[in-house]
Amino acid sequence: MELGVYSLAERTGAATARDRIGDIIDYGVHAAGAGLDVFGIGEHHTSRFAVASPAVVLAAVAARTSSIVLTSTVSVLSVLDPVRLYQDFAQLDLVSGGRAEVTAGRSAYAEPFDIFGVPIGEYDAVFEEKVGLFLALRGEEEVSWSGRYRAPLERAVIPPRLERRLPLRLGVGGTPRSAERAGRLGLPMTLAVLGGDPAGLAPVVQAYFGSAELHGHDRSSLGVGSASHFFVGRTSQEARDTFYPYYRAYNAEGRGIHLDRSTFEAMASPRGPLVVGSPQEVVDKILRQHELLRLDRFMGQVDIGGIPPKNVRDSIDHFAADVAPVVRRETARKTF
Repeated sequence: MELGVYSLAERTGAATARDRIGDIIDYGVHAAGAGLDVFGIGEHHTSRFAVASPAVVLAAVAARTSSIVLTSTVSVLSVLDPVRLYQDFAQLDLVSGGRAEVTAGRSAYAEPFDIFGVPIGEYDAVFEEKVGLFLALRGEEEVSWSGRYRAPLERAVIPPRLERRLPLRLGVGGTPRSAERAGRLGLPMTLAVLGGDPAGLAPVVQAYFGSAELHGHDRSSLGVGSASHFFVGRTSQEARDTFYPYYRAYNAEGRGIHLDRSTFEAMASPRGPLVVGSPQEVVDKILRQHELLRLDRFMGQVDIGGIPPKNVRDSIDHFAADVAPVVRRETARKTF
């Protein structure tokens, strides 16, 4: 099972974009040095976030690391040109020595559709079409393609070409339809596990594997990842006391939600969505997600709400040293 961390690069508090990007690069380098498998950076197009181009920032991480997988979490393919997205991450793949990956999603925000002139009322159809073009770009030497939302291509050779097929995952917010699409296309998916009991997403995973089987895809091409809000401390009390004020600020500033302590504690309980607590609590939560959702990857959002860099690095260290070995050992015994 792959274990990693990611940042959405939100700017809760007074952090400048420059400072946030510097810290995020350091977190990627720190995660690699600690022995984690994957590091991800999100893409957003509002001033509340510091990163609009994950490939650029991931390239800075690539320059200081040698083995960690570098993924977007997510690339907003609905509003992007698939040709340019392919080129950016193929270039990152060359820079990193074959470690780039795209996780593509539809966007949880309306603003990018206005910025890029994409009709938000057709966002699912746009996404479907663009995924199809991206698959052609990564799989064909010469691409001939036509669609509704972009100029056609006729025997186009899109550089740079890679010696491998650029990995693509689909980000799924929790709808069976999105999971069925990932299964139909034979692509791995990453689920957002951010609210409610993760058990509620089991039908989505069933829809994914059912769709993949219906369309004849081999199990080796599939995979289910999860992405959760996350913090590991030395003890349960330390983790919750440290994380709560920053998570409250994250919800208040970004979502307009007042998160009281009792609600937070319920979210951090054994069946809640927050993966926050002592190393053993975090182990138990990841293993429960693994069992319920048939995971092959877990990603924790590591730097929420302006939490200080020292706390982020400490959480990464606890994750890598105290959680990861147990999770890897236990999940190695389980096959689905």
